[in-house]
Amino acid sequence: MLEQRYRWKNKHIREHVSILDGKLSPTILLKNARYLNQTFRKWMTANIWIYKDRIVYVGEMLPENIDENCEVVDCHGLHLVPGYIEPHAHPFQLYNPHSLASYASQFGTTTLINDNMVLVLQLEKKKAFSLLSEMRSMPSTMYWWCRFDAQTEIQEEELAFSHSNIKSWLEHDAVLQGGELTGWPKLLDGDDLMLHWVQEAKRMRKQIEGHFPGASEKTLAKMMLFGADCDHEAMTGKEVYNRLMQGYTVSLRNSSIRPDLPKLLDEIHELGIDMYDKFMFNTDGSSASFYEQGLIDHMIRIAIEKGVPVIDAYNMGTINVARYYNLEYLHGNIATGRVANINFLTDEKNPTPISVLAKGKWVKRDHKKLDEYKDLNWNELGFGPLQLDWDLTVDDLQFSMPFGIKMENSVITKPYSIAIDASLEELSMEHDECFFMLVDREGKWRINTVLKGFANKLSGLASSFSNTGDIILIGKSKQDILNAFNRMKEIGGGIVISEDNRVLHEISLPLKGVMSDKRVEDLIEEEKILLSLLKERGYRFADPIYSLLFFSSTHLPYIRMTQQGMYDVMNKMVLFPTIMR
Repeated sequence: MLEQRYRWKNKHIREHVSILDGKLSPTILLKNARYLNQTFRKWMTANIWIYKDRIVYVGEMLPENIDENCEVVDCHGLHLVPGYIEPHAHPFQLYNPHSLASYASQFGTTTLINDNMVLVLQLEKKKAFSLLSEMRSMPSTMYWWCRFDAQTEIQEEELAFSHSNIKSWLEHDAVLQGGELTGWPKLLDGDDLMLHWVQEAKRMRKQIEGHFPGASEKTLAKMMLFGADCDHEAMTGKEVYNRLMQGYTVSLRNSSIRPDLPKLLDEIHELGIDMYDKFMFNTDGSSASFYEQGLIDHMIRIAIEKGVPVIDAYNMGTINVARYYNLEYLHGNIATGRVANINFLTDEKNPTPISVLAKGKWVKRDHKKLDEYKDLNWNELGFGPLQLDWDLTVDDLQFSMPFGIKMENSVITKPYSIAIDASLEELSMEHDECFFMLVDREGKWRINTVLKGFANKLSGLASSFSNTGDIILIGKSKQDILNAFNRMKEIGGGIVISEDNRVLHEISLPLKGVMSDKRVEDLIEEEKILLSLLKERGYRFADPIYSLLFFSSTHLPYIRMTQQGMYDVMNKMVLFPTIMR
């Protein structure tokens, strides 16, 4: 437990041992189990004894003591593999950590290693740690990162990312790594405080996750010297090769904005790379609808289809991750002493399980979901509805900036000179320029410009979902922007589209305005409607959720809207500051 120093107390371990002595009965006995043994790198048959949340024996023996409370399962005809591990989850992309874990478990991903960004920006440290503690009671295992920077230019960053806060996060038992290092240019520029945090993480035997898109061989070497251990930003086979050459573990990505895995595997094989021990998989916090096809199980399937040996494909989603994080004694394999996370397959080439054990509990049985994920009291944990005690007025909707922001794809934005008359109440539907605002969630400041390339027929959109939880407003009609904002405020946060002064679609986000409390399955349908409506109105990219998230994200080029103002990423300067309201 997170409140105690060890995962199992002494008395629990004595109970585990007493099962082998026949004094206690297992709670589950898996007989005749054909399972993946990663020590011998082959499929073997054994009997697997489980007591509550732990595997207490794997081998030929059967227990001496089997009481009426022991569930005996004949696994003949099934193939057992360890529960899959997602090493790079961003569990706040409209869904929340609880709903994502519940959904992921149905596809066999029972351990997630999670970004802590939203917890740092939205909660006090004590509340955040209470949430981590609450999540210990779930069948899924939840680990966390420790961010070193906000990934944007925020006000009072030195408070959210103070030395004492970073130190407390790094020391937390549930935190496995520092990063991801979106602020790595600061290291190169001489930021010794960030280097100290990296050093502290390494001293604690915790890993450092990089974020190095397009990095040169020399930069990769420098970041390895600074302490980076892994990077998930390779977009070509050559970039994978360069990372391996510099000693990195490479996390191969397949996400909603970078569905790269098939191409990466083809190019890796073309380069003659046929060793897979330094690879693992990640989905990089994809939008909910992308997960309709699965999570790590889907990546294992792609790997098998692309010619990766079956055992290596499973290892990349299990034991490789556990070894990298020094957790092999708990996760990533079916062996004595491990947490009882086991997937039951009908075919070794079909990694989506028909049944799933997570911490020794059935969360899926014969294709049916079992509801073992009890609801959290989000209000008590600090995630109540967004409460705005201020109003947006027509006076706020003044647009006179000389240049705006142009979208190159879902997430890359460039500056451009505004040639239209932005003083009108409505913009023409004949072009793809919209009014664009970022407003402080406390109502203290705003910044107004024009956004090109997002849509050409969008009347009004308001979103409390953003990198920092501030309010994004986009649209052609000032009246519909106001209407969307007022509805978003009324429902306690969310994403709202308004047209002809009526609400066309809304996704309620009652958890601080940044997360839904609905099941991922329901959220997928709401997200599909949002995408369809935006595409009908001229949105031409893949992922509007990430577009909204990354408008403020300064780890990507070139121009961003931040709490400091319009920000030039490459030159590290504020071009136009925010305006106080």
